[in-house]
Amino acid sequence: MPERRRQTRPLVASVAAAVGIFLAASAAGAQANARVVTPTPTPAPTPTSPTAARPVAPAPAIARTDLQRHDLSTAGHEAIQTRVDFAPGAVAPRHRHPGEEIVFILRGSLEYRLDGQPPVTLSPGGTLFIPAGTVHAVRNVGTTVASELATYIVEKGPPLITLVP
Repeated sequence: MPERRRQTRPLVASVAAAVGIFLAASAAGAQANARVVTPTPTPAPTPTSPTAARPVAPAPAIARTDLQRHDLSTAGHEAIQTRVDFAPGAVAPRHRHPGEEIVFILRGSLEYRLDGQPPVTLSPGGTLFIPAGTVHAVRNVGTTVASELATYIVEKGPPLITLVP
């Protein structure tokens, strides 16, 4: 058993160092690279307009914008940084990731429900660490769009998001 601990310490140290460097670099570039999708109101079609018979697709309740993805020095792992925008009332259903997720709230108010823990509501500047494989759900509890900067330190290969019933 002590042998296993010695093997995982370099991984933990590498991941911790990578997260620190990744977050520092991201803080400088995230605002410049972030693409905010602001829905524009669509005027109602008039009976004589050519679009009168065509339905208008609703804006997505949750929009993900990948900002960066990089291999880590730890074999088989990568860091992914994504901006996630939630419409008012939008819910990301129960899911898990194949690694850690580090959350930073950019705007709005989001409620996180991690299995086995009481709900946590975060506002701009709030942070949350979600351990690898932890089942969780997220809901925008505000009346405006809420956004998070999600940084994932994950295994390469498996899907980033796996829905859980």
